[in-house]
Amino acid sequence: MSKSEQFKESINKGYTFKGDSILLGAAKLGNEVIEGTGVRIPLKTLNRHGLIAGATGTGKTKSLQVLAEGLSENSIPVLLMDIKGDLSGLAASGESKDFILARTNAAGIEYKPTGFPVELLSLSDEKGVRLRATVSEFGPILLSKILGLNDTQEGIVSVIFKYCDDEGLALLDLKDFIKTLQYLSEDGKDEFEENYGKLSSSSLGTIMRKVIELQHQGADQFFGETSFDVDDLMKIDENGRGVINILRLTDLLDRPKLFSTFMLSLLAELYAGLPEAGDEDRPKLVIFIDEAHLVFQEASKALLQQIETVIKLIRSKGVGIYFCTQNPQDVPASVLSQLGLKIQHALRAFTASDRRKIKEAADNYPLTDFFDTETTLTSMGIGEALVTALNEKGIPTPLAVTYMCPPRSRMDVLSDKEIEELVDNSKLVKKYNENIDRESAYEILATKMDKAAEEEAKKEAAPKRGPGRPRKEKSTMETILGSSAARQVGRTAANLLTRTLLGALGVSTRKKKWF
Repeated sequence: MSKSEQFKESINKGYTFKGDSILLGAAKLGNEVIEGTGVRIPLKTLNRHGLIAGATGTGKTKSLQVLAEGLSENSIPVLLMDIKGDLSGLAASGESKDFILARTNAAGIEYKPTGFPVELLSLSDEKGVRLRATVSEFGPILLSKILGLNDTQEGIVSVIFKYCDDEGLALLDLKDFIKTLQYLSEDGKDEFEENYGKLSSSSLGTIMRKVIELQHQGADQFFGETSFDVDDLMKIDENGRGVINILRLTDLLDRPKLFSTFMLSLLAELYAGLPEAGDEDRPKLVIFIDEAHLVFQEASKALLQQIETVIKLIRSKGVGIYFCTQNPQDVPASVLSQLGLKIQHALRAFTASDRRKIKEAADNYPLTDFFDTETTLTSMGIGEALVTALNEKGIPTPLAVTYMCPPRSRMDVLSDKEIEELVDNSKLVKKYNENIDRESAYEILATKMDKAAEEEAKKEAAPKRGPGRPRKEKSTMETILGSSAARQVGRTAANLLTRTLLGALGVSTRKKKWF
C-alpha cells in the first residue's frame, strides 16, 4: 500500500463518526489534495471547546465562518465576538467564483451560496441589540475580580452590597455604586460602622479609583437596564436554523478591560442559568471569541483563574467556547489544555522568537508519520490548516493538513444600508434598546447627602450664643497663659525637668549621632 493510500485510510478511519458532523474540507498530503478524504468534526464533542490560530491573512476568519454556518445549519445557536467587524457578511449569500468552486470540488460537495439568520449585538453605540447587566446582577465577587481588588477590598465590596440590599438601595449602574462609596466615606460612615463594622478610608479610595478606571473604558454603557436575558442568545429561526448572534466590538479594541468584563459576566450567567446538559449529541450554544488575546491581555491573576474555572465547568452545560487568535501562546496554557478542537493555520518565522513559538505550537499537536508538523506550520498556504479534533469517545483524531471549504455566505461585510435593514427588522432591538433610569441608589443617596448638607449649613449660620448674653472677657492671667510665649516657657520647663529626672536615674539624655 502506497503512502498516499495509507494516509487516505488513516484520515477516513479517524474522521468517520456515527452522529452528525460538520465538513471542514479535504485532507492534503504534500501538495496533493487527496480525493475522498473529508475532514469532519462531530457535533457531539463541540462543547469541548477549541482554538483557531494562525498568522494574519491565513484564513482564520473564514474557518470561523464555515464553523458558524455548519452549526447554524444543524440548529445550534452561535455567538460571535466580532472585533475586526468582518463577520456581518454571514447574513448575506456568497458568490460562485472559480477559486471557491475549486475548493468545494476538491471536498466533493456542491457550492450553494446561502445567507444565515443573523442578530447584531452591541456593547456600545454600534447599531444592534444593546447588551447590559446591572451592578447587582454582576455581584460583588465578579465585580471585585474585574477591578483587581485584594481580599480585604473584596470583603468591603461584599459588605457594601449587603448594606445596599438591607437599605433597599438598587445598584443598577456604576454611578449608583460610586454614589454609595461617596456616601459611606462621608455622611453615612457612622451609620454604616455601627451596624457593619469599620471602613478603611484608604480601601474605599482604592475601590473608587478602580471603578472610575473601569468607567473610563466605557463600562457605563454596559452596566444598567434593561438587562439582557441569555435565553435570547439561543434562538432558532422559522426554518430550524440556529441564529448567529454577532457582537460588534470594533470600537472596543483599545478597551480590553470592558471586553473581559462582558465575557466573564456572560460566561458566569450562562453557567448559573443553564441546567446540566449531560452527554448530549450536540451543544446548546457555541461561542467564538475573535482576537482572543484581548480577553487575557489585562486580566489579573484572579480573573484568569475565574475564566479558567468557568471554561472547565461550562462544558457540562452544553456550551462550547472557541478562541480565535494569531498564536496559540496568546491563550494561557491552563486554558489551552482544555481545548478539544484545534484548527491551526500557517505561522510565520521571521525571527528567532517566532521559530521558538512555532516549535512550541508543533508540540501541542498529535504525532504523525506522514509529515513534519513544525515544517508544515510554516509552509501551508492561505485557506489551509492543520486540524485535530475529538471523536465521540474523546480520542484525538489524526492530524490532517486540510484544504478548507469556503464559506457559503458573503466573505465581506454588509453595507450600512443592509445593517440598517437588519437592525430595523430585529425584535430584540425593540426589547432592549430603550434607556431606562429608574430611582436607585444614586437618587436616594444624593437626596440624603443634600439634606445633610442643608442641615450643616443651617448649623453654621445659626448664632453660637443665646441673644443678649454678654461675651465673657478673658482674665489677664488667662490671656498670659494662652499666649505663645507662655506655651514655649512651659515646654522648656518640661524638657528641663525630664532631663533632670533621667539623669538622676543614670540614663544618658545626650543625642546619639547615627551617621
